Amino acid sequence: MTRADDRELYERAQQAWQAEDWPAAGELWERLVRRYPDIPAAEAWWYHAALAHKFLRNWAKAYELGREAAARAKRGTEDPAFWNLGIAATIMEDWATARDAWRGYGLTVPDGEGEIAADFGTTPVRLNPEAGGEVVWARRLCPTRARVLNVPTPGSGRRFGEVVVHDGAPNGEREVDGRTYPVFDELLLFRASEMPTTTVEVTAGTPADVRALADLFDEHGYAAEPASGVRRICACCSEGSVSQDRDHQVAGGQRVHLAAPVGEIPALLASWRAAAPERRSWAGPVEG
Repeated sequence: MTRADDRELYERAQQAWQAEDWPAAGELWERLVRRYPDIPAAEAWWYHAALAHKFLRNWAKAYELGREAAARAKRGTEDPAFWNLGIAATIMEDWATARDAWRGYGLTVPDGEGEIAADFGTTPVRLNPEAGGEVVWARRLCPTRARVLNVPTPGSGRRFGEVVVHDGAPNGEREVDGRTYPVFDELLLFRASEMPTTTVEVTAGTPADVRALADLFDEHGYAAEPASGVRRICACCSEGSVSQDRDHQVAGGQRVHLAAPVGEIPALLASWRAAAPERRSWAGPVEG
C-alpha cells in the first residue's frame, strides 16, 4: 500500500476491529482486501472480514469471505480460517465445502454427500446464550452440530432432540467424574424438533425410582428430566468451571420434564407407577 487513502482505510479497519464495531470492521476489511486480495497481509484481512460477519451472524457473507480466507490458509495446521468456514458452510448446507474445511483444519470426517452424521462424542452446549443460556448435554454429529440429549426446561425455547450449530470457541467447562468438558455456545437452531415438553409432578420413594422413570422413557426413544438436575447459576459462574454429578436424582415429590408425545405419557407413567405403586405416583401436567 502506498496511497494515503489505503493507509487511512487500513487504520480505520483496525480501529473498528479493536472497538468490536463488527459492521464497520467487516465492511472496511472487505473494502481493503478487495483492493489487494493477494498480497501477504491479505490472508489476515480475509480472515478478519469473514470473522466480523460471523460475529454479526451474517452467514452468507461469512461463507463468501471465509472461502477466500481458507483458500489462502495452510492446510493441516489448525488454521481457524478453516474452522470458521466449516461453521458457515454447515449453516449454508454446502456439505462438500464443510467437509473440505474440516479436513483443511486437520480433522477427520467421514466421506459422503449431504449432512455429516457421525459421532464426535458428547459435549455441553449453552442454548440460546442471549436469552438465559441453559447448558445441556448434546451429541456432536460433526465438529459444529449437536443433537440435544437432555430435556431443556420449557422456558429455554429449545426441545429434546433438536440439532443446534455451536461455536468452536469454549465458553466455560463442566467437570464430571474427574473429566473436563468444554462448553460451547449455540449459534443457531439447525433442525427443530416436533417433540413437545410436558411437565408433571411425581412422587418417588427413592432416587432409583427416578432413574427408572428416565430409563423407561429412554427405552421408548423419549426422555424424562427431573428438575433436580437443573441448577440455576449466574452467567459468570456458568462461563467458568462447574462440577456436575452424573447421578443427581433425589427422592420425594418433584417436577419432571418429559419429552414424549402427549398421548403416550399417561400410559408410560402408569407403567412406571405399577412397578412399585407403594413408592411411586404422579399427577399432571402442570404449568409454570
